[in-house]
Amino acid sequence: MRVLVIGSGAREHALCWALRHSSQLSALYCAPGNGGIAALAECVALNPLDTAICADWAARNAIDLTIVGPEDPLANGIVDAFQARGLAIFGPTAAAARIESSKAWAKQLMTQAGVPTARAERFDDHTTALAYLEQREQAVLAHGKGCYPLVIKADGLVAGKGVVIAHDGQEARAALRGFLQEHTLGEAGATILIEDFLQGVELSLFTLTDGSHVLPLAPACDYKRVYDGDKGPNTGGMGAYSPPRFATHALLEEIERRILRPTVAALAQAGAPFRGLLYAGLMITQDGPYVLEYNARFGDPETQVVLPRLRSDLLALCDAVAHGRLDEAPALEWSNEVTCGVVLASAGYPGSYEKGLPITGLDTLDDGVLAFHAGTRLEADGRLVTSGGRVLTVVASGATMAEARAKAYANVERIHFDGAHWRTDIAARELT
Repeated sequence: MRVLVIGSGAREHALCWALRHSSQLSALYCAPGNGGIAALAECVALNPLDTAICADWAARNAIDLTIVGPEDPLANGIVDAFQARGLAIFGPTAAAARIESSKAWAKQLMTQAGVPTARAERFDDHTTALAYLEQREQAVLAHGKGCYPLVIKADGLVAGKGVVIAHDGQEARAALRGFLQEHTLGEAGATILIEDFLQGVELSLFTLTDGSHVLPLAPACDYKRVYDGDKGPNTGGMGAYSPPRFATHALLEEIERRILRPTVAALAQAGAPFRGLLYAGLMITQDGPYVLEYNARFGDPETQVVLPRLRSDLLALCDAVAHGRLDEAPALEWSNEVTCGVVLASAGYPGSYEKGLPITGLDTLDDGVLAFHAGTRLEADGRLVTSGGRVLTVVASGATMAEARAKAYANVERIHFDGAHWRTDIAARELT
């Protein structure tokens, strides 16, 4: 099969790496790709948001299946454009992708379907949102308790950076002011949710679905805050590991029964059947699992630690989803080893950062240790340089999490670019 992957991050590098293991693959392309993907696939200078141009290119080059990595092209209708041309593509339509592109729409869908999720109210006006906040504060004070923390979320797509956990009234008001008055996130923050805070441990669970059938993949945990101890601002993700010990078979069965299957059924009932990868961001509370949010595609950095454990043919699975035949796919096979992935980021990330810094040390990594490229660029003279905030994800496997973690960090230390920083506590909680 001739396959096109859409995207340019470490997630797409991991997808290309996994697809390379398929006996069904005859040619692999990536648009636009990056410095690391170029070793696995032919990189094509296409803008993923130019959906019609991408579809035209795929048609001219006889692409048998396209797999979409990032959320923006999905929200922009790339799947609709390909399907209009009769081209097979893995990913949801723009209507189904609203489960990620509009948190307010997703919240309404989950509430109507009875899927456990935090209570939330939707606002697009600062005065009304502030009045609601003050009403909540006064109501709980009357009972001698506080209403914080609260979660304030931007409705639209902001690369994982549109969530504020407000621990007091000052932080909450600053978030409302930033989103609804100062428009710090533009149109993506023009509508917000004020949501109850859920206490527990987070879990990421990917699910393949063809709109009718669901096939959950291995669970993972990611780390969104930029600094150790979950300090600092949210990022796109600073590391991940798979699988967490607390994700028991019974818990995963409960998530499939109470959350995944009802959500897929609700999407179909809403006239937006979902074909692709549905990613549930969950909070495991003392009362059971709750949905924090849904994503409409493979997550980053979880993909980088889940796919190296997959022994089944990823291309065959994606093809079955795209053609509505997931029920015919064989049972999934997984490695018994665990994985730990650490993100190396540019100085200043998630704020502003310098680009074009030389990267060295990748040729010194241990056998079996993977370095998935995100913000990298291959120069004409063959030098690899930085080109983004998150630069690399280093992934190691092991019989135990202690072994995988130690190997990952030992290899991270061998890579250098000016200002590189990373969290030192990825998967540390699995050792206690």
